[in-house]
Amino acid sequence: MGNLIKVLTRDIDNNTGNFFLDFENAKPTEAEKRVWEEVNEVLTEAMSVLQDLQSYSGAGEAIRQAIQHPNDEHVQESAWAAVVPLVGKLKKFYEFSLKLEDSLQGLLEFLTSSRCSPTQHLEQEQALARQFAEILHFTLRFDELKMTNPAIQNDFSYYRRTLSRMRIINQTAEEHNEVDNELANRMSLFYANATPMLKTLSDATTKFVSKHAELPVENTTDCLSTMASVCKVMLETPEYRTRFASDDTVLFCLRVMVGVIILYDYVHPAGAFVKSSKIDMKGCIKVLRYQPPNSVEGLLNALRYTTKHLNDETTSKQIKSMLQTVNG
Repeated sequence: MGNLIKVLTRDIDNNTGNFFLDFENAKPTEAEKRVWEEVNEVLTEAMSVLQDLQSYSGAGEAIRQAIQHPNDEHVQESAWAAVVPLVGKLKKFYEFSLKLEDSLQGLLEFLTSSRCSPTQHLEQEQALARQFAEILHFTLRFDELKMTNPAIQNDFSYYRRTLSRMRIINQTAEEHNEVDNELANRMSLFYANATPMLKTLSDATTKFVSKHAELPVENTTDCLSTMASVCKVMLETPEYRTRFASDDTVLFCLRVMVGVIILYDYVHPAGAFVKSSKIDMKGCIKVLRYQPPNSVEGLLNALRYTTKHLNDETTSKQIKSMLQTVNG
């Protein structure tokens, strides 16, 4: 991810105290270790999920042949043989989203507890803060890849249509299948979303707040807004930007910033775009504006189309205009 990332945050949480947030080299304390080890297993798997998604080429040609030659049994069998293992991969991605949801909730339990402020949590529990950032980075990257790969929806649609036909003619397809009908329904809802992993995290964060009614909602929203502020400071301050060894580091911070904004917008009753928001939305959009357009278009689209409150009347015209014309 680049060289050592350290950022001196200033005036965060209305606090003049400074702290370093190390996204790369933070190691877990004894108190963090149990949660860190559980989440680390999931993050290790995340790497292979991204690799599988990146190399996902689909069964487009086999499906086209099958549609053009509906009565050729050999062609039909070839298409089915091509699609089934791909659906196995799609099942793996979906099941991984459930693990990611559990990991996020475990991290939030630790980082939002009332024993200290959000700033103190991030300062004292940097290894978990880093993992939280890595989950967001993975999520935005997964969704960017998914949105630019229509083969995923096409393959899964063909799989479901073929499965239905097999049932109608009483072919015993279930034992040869990767996915039964009930799971296929859940997967279909997952992949129908433009940004399925981000929706998973948004829903998980909302569920977390509902489940932990004893915690003030501010514990969660302040954790998210503090993380957004840290990323913004890193990205807009030349003395910190010069420490980045590669563009990957910049993109990591951008994805994390956008991810926490979206989560905040779902969890905070008024959202991220109101004047009273603890996230400096104009500043965050300006940071995005200064990046090469091709590197941030997916992130801008995530803000435009997957946030909850952007189109509310309480959102200033200036913010709406900035997002519409950010690369204009």
